[in-house]
Amino acid sequence: MQLIHGVAELRQALTGAPRTAFVPTMGNLHAGHIDLVRQARQAGGPVVVSIFVNPLQFGQGEDFERYPRTLDADCAQLEPAGTDIVFCPDVAEMYPEAQTFQVQPPLADELCGAFRPGHFQGVCTVVLKLFEIVRPKVAVFGKKDYQQLHLLKGMTRQFNLDIDIVEAETLRADDGLALSSRNGYLSPAERAEAPRLYRLLKACGADLCAGQRDYPAIEADAARQLAEHGWRVDYIAVRSQATLLAPGADETRLVILAAARLGNTRLIDNIELNVG
Repeated sequence: MQLIHGVAELRQALTGAPRTAFVPTMGNLHAGHIDLVRQARQAGGPVVVSIFVNPLQFGQGEDFERYPRTLDADCAQLEPAGTDIVFCPDVAEMYPEAQTFQVQPPLADELCGAFRPGHFQGVCTVVLKLFEIVRPKVAVFGKKDYQQLHLLKGMTRQFNLDIDIVEAETLRADDGLALSSRNGYLSPAERAEAPRLYRLLKACGADLCAGQRDYPAIEADAARQLAEHGWRVDYIAVRSQATLLAPGADETRLVILAAARLGNTRLIDNIELNVG
C-alpha cells in the first residue's frame, strides 16, 4: 500500500490504471469505512482511499480543529482491507489558492443544510476536485449520509462524469446505532441513549407501513419523544427517496431522515421504506 500526499505523485501512480475505485473519507476510520473499501475492491482495479479533513464543509463553531486526525491507525485498517493507495493531501495541496469556484447543489439549504450553512457546497466542491484528481471509474459512498449521497449522485449526472456511484448500506452496532466517526465523542451515558434515534425511525416506519400518511404529525411526535429524553432535534423528516422533497399521499418509496444532538454530538440517521 502506498501513502501519497501530492496530486502529481498520485496521478503518476495511477497512470494506466484500469477501473480505479475510490472511497473519499475524512479519516478517523471505523468498520463502516472499511466496508466501503471492501465494496470498492469488487470493482476489479486499484482502490484509492482519500483522507482529507475538508475545511470548506465545516461551519463556524463546528469541530474542524478537534476532528480526530488518526492517519497511522487509519492506514493500519486500510492495508489489510485491500487498499492500494492512501491519498492524504494537506489543505495547501487541495486548495493552493482560495477556492472561489464552488459547487452549489440544489437542496443544499434543506434538512442538514438548513442547520449547517455551506456544508454541502463544501462537500460537493471537494468531491468534484477529488474526482478530477483520482479520475475513478467507481466511487463508493455510504447511505448513512443520505442527503450527501443524493446530492453527489445529482452532481455526477449533471456534470456528465463517467463514474459509477455505488451506494453502500449503513453499518450499525449491535444495538442499532449507525457507525460514525463522531460516536467517539459520546459519553458512556450518551452512548447508551444514542440507539433511541434508530428505534424511533423504525417506529415511524412502522406507522407509515400501517397506512398513516399524516407526515407532519409523525415527524412531530418523534421529535417530541427525543426531546423528552434530552435530545435537541434539528429535524425528523419524511421525504421521497427519488427527490428528497416532501412526498405526496400516494408516494410509495420513502425515506425518513433525522438529525439530533445528544450532548455536544450531532447524530444523523435514516431508514428507507417501500410502503406500496
